[in-house]
Amino acid sequence: MFSRLSQLTRHLTRPSITPLAAASSLAPPRSPLSQAAPPRMTSSAVENSRKTIHTAACLIIGDEVLGGKTIDTNSAFFAKYCFSLGIQLKRVEVIADDESEIIEAVRRMSDNYDFVVTSGGIGPTHDDITYESIAKAFGLKLQLHQPAFERMKKLSKPHPMQPKFDWDTPSPGLTAKLRMVELPHDERLPADQQAIFVADDMWVPIAVVNGNVHILPGVPRLFERLLESLKPALLPRLTNPDGKGIHRYLFSTPLPESAVAPYLTDLASRANPRGIKVGSYPRWGKKRNTVTLVGTDQDVLDSLVAEVEQNVQGKRVAQEDELDPPSDGE
Repeated sequence: MFSRLSQLTRHLTRPSITPLAAASSLAPPRSPLSQAAPPRMTSSAVENSRKTIHTAACLIIGDEVLGGKTIDTNSAFFAKYCFSLGIQLKRVEVIADDESEIIEAVRRMSDNYDFVVTSGGIGPTHDDITYESIAKAFGLKLQLHQPAFERMKKLSKPHPMQPKFDWDTPSPGLTAKLRMVELPHDERLPADQQAIFVADDMWVPIAVVNGNVHILPGVPRLFERLLESLKPALLPRLTNPDGKGIHRYLFSTPLPESAVAPYLTDLASRANPRGIKVGSYPRWGKKRNTVTLVGTDQDVLDSLVAEVEQNVQGKRVAQEDELDPPSDGE
């Protein structure tokens, strides 16, 4: 891997950038990336970036989540996000800030799912290794992303505890910031397909690797904002490009699960081939349980309402507790 000095000398061509090259030399060298292996799976990257999105996976990266220090809310947000767009979220995993685990998980998810999102590990500290690990997973190098760096300088606010920070003066703080704009780069793909800016007031790009792996920050407000802003770019690639997503019909029933199980088993065998999933959910401590129908074809769902209501002796509701008796209220 080229030294950080040669990287910056090559990619930061403005005269005022020279101090930045010096700043980068202050940081300890990162672990070398393989130079012998060609970019992995690049031949499918263009196809991955264009194909219809049916399935998704979410990879949460962070020791702080596994250690209980931080509660993961990003996977829950992503689940609702996918549901609203009609994308089937197939897998959510939480892994450590460990290079080998990141490499294995991101390769597998890229192979198996249409739309992959990672969360976490792209900050300025030593344990933020997501960019480097994902680059290594696909045989790529890290490269300073000039547009992201320029946006960072323009849009980020100076920290009150760094009053003397200067973009043109070498410092450990500057070196740390540069880590956040060194992205996986494939020389055989257009640059604008590898880093997407989705909001004019945000410098953080969504780095895209192998056409379907989208690298996002772990900070919930940034994660959510970037995903919402990415939505217009995803809509043309959805099964339902109008963005109406998946529909969930809820039925409240007074019957126990054991009583409705035979009917629901039969219903599922008939509904699954038509793209409808049947669910049954006990509500512990309550007098009514919930049956669900989930699918993208609203006409098929509508055609099943009367049948389900009759066979579970229940009623379609807007929310699970709609028919709860007053004594069940909190």
